[in-house]
Amino acid sequence: MLFKMYSRAYQWIMKNTAPLLNWQPPAVINCVGCIEKLAPKLTEESIKKVLIVTDEGIVKAGLLDKMLDSLSEENIIYFIYKGTKANPTTKNIEEAVKVFNEQNCEAVIGFGGGSAIDCAKGTGIAAAKNTTDFKRFKSVLKVRSKLPYLVAVPTTAGTGSEATIAAVITDSETREKYAIIDTKLMPDAAVLDPELLLGLPQDMTAYSGMDALAHAVEAYLNRSNTKQTKMLSEEAVELIYDNLYPSYKNGQDIQLRTNMQRASYFAGKAFTRAYVGNVHAMAHALGAEYNVQHGRTVAVILPYILEEYGEAVHGKLAHLGDIAKVTGTEDSDAVKAEKFISSIKDLNEKMNIGTSFPELKTEDLKKLSAAAYKEANPLYPVPVMFSKADFSQMYKKLMTAESKEG
Repeated sequence: MLFKMYSRAYQWIMKNTAPLLNWQPPAVINCVGCIEKLAPKLTEESIKKVLIVTDEGIVKAGLLDKMLDSLSEENIIYFIYKGTKANPTTKNIEEAVKVFNEQNCEAVIGFGGGSAIDCAKGTGIAAAKNTTDFKRFKSVLKVRSKLPYLVAVPTTAGTGSEATIAAVITDSETREKYAIIDTKLMPDAAVLDPELLLGLPQDMTAYSGMDALAHAVEAYLNRSNTKQTKMLSEEAVELIYDNLYPSYKNGQDIQLRTNMQRASYFAGKAFTRAYVGNVHAMAHALGAEYNVQHGRTVAVILPYILEEYGEAVHGKLAHLGDIAKVTGTEDSDAVKAEKFISSIKDLNEKMNIGTSFPELKTEDLKKLSAAAYKEANPLYPVPVMFSKADFSQMYKKLMTAESKEG
């Protein structure tokens, strides 16, 4: 009880001091084919050497090509770090910042999904602070120093990393996954070019889109939301319900991809101010332990958590259900909330996301529950706080029948 009171007091203080922080959003370049406009923007900033942080798949797919050509035309020298892994690690950052420092780079471009952008943010921290001891920066407002010029170029529509003040890093030695949250991590510029999403596979379209939905829903339910974050969450939910499944079915539709990029950006802006919650706390622990794909993880967990919250969230979920157009005008709030949760399950089923994790083992429940509890409390202003035992019960619900029997 005392810790719960402390947590709520901590969250109240964070909410009421947040307006004092610098929430300057990135300069957004947003149009079809606008990746070619990044190089002139860097020239305007007098930047002549950049490090591009990405992954092997992005390079092989040729997604960098247009940007590299435009950088060359502007006489901007570039270096590429392509070793980023899903759930980026401190080792990735150590390798990337070595290139940054040795080549005297002036800016970092995170090009790819959330992993690449988070790795780029971590590289910026390492360059600014001259250290790769990231435990120093866990939690909130520990970075403080200005980073090198940072650009985010998302190639998925879901993480919202281009609009957030957070980076999620996995310790290479301990496998601990933790968030670093500081306004210094807000990118200076973001390039939202829907052409970069046209080759996104169906599974990644589904995973990233459901990640955006989880961001919007958790931000909307949290006790630290504001009028602006509520509006952003509502807009994101509407866009996701109108465009995610159609873009899953037809990935070459540029308008659908554009709308999903907008949804991801809006959801990112919402949760960077209003936070995520127990869904992401559980997902981060799972991702660190088993290296499972983050978007798939939050998609599976989300309806279980919403059901567990019960009456505490019926009113807000009912409103989101109305926005998603999955409710009836005569439905009670409880029925509307139930229909909204069912619609999330339906999306997961239609996009072959699944309902459980075969990786989960009974012997890991204590470790996972402790990690989720540590991340969520006291930071996340969730509608219902979970104990370690609560988290353990939630993880059990995510286990396959075979794992439970074993």
